[in-house]
Amino acid sequence: MLYNENVAVWQLLHNRVFVTTFMGWFVAQMIKVIIGVIREKRFNFKWFVGTGGMPSSHASGVAALAASVGIQEGVGTAIFAMASMFAVVVICDAQGVRRATGKQAEVLNKIVDDIYWHKRVQDARLKELVGHTPVQVFFGIFLGLIVAFVSYSM
Repeated sequence: MLYNENVAVWQLLHNRVFVTTFMGWFVAQMIKVIIGVIREKRFNFKWFVGTGGMPSSHASGVAALAASVGIQEGVGTAIFAMASMFAVVVICDAQGVRRATGKQAEVLNKIVDDIYWHKRVQDARLKELVGHTPVQVFFGIFLGLIVAFVSYSM
């Protein structure tokens, strides 16, 4: 059988685990945009593609992935164990390593401000919101689980 990319795209778009995982991520990103628009009274495309913020789209996506696999394949399967461990690693990274990187960026920005304050150097600030707080991660996980259960109850 020859490979047909139209068939592959159709299969991907009809893969319930993929679609549910994507929706978990997408809904979280849309919530970030809505919160940003309400808070700042303007739209910024960076809110949709950026990292950090409430809720964690990383946590939402991997929670939706693990829940989808568990619902579809069963929680006693090897693939569910893999999806769950993947979720744990991504969530720990989103909260831990990336959060620490954001804190370091915040400190470096303060140092740059202190050193160059009187010279008016307009250096771009390092990105400070690269990680998530535990609350953002919790709500991301919660959102991902809701998306998965709603997806599979339809």
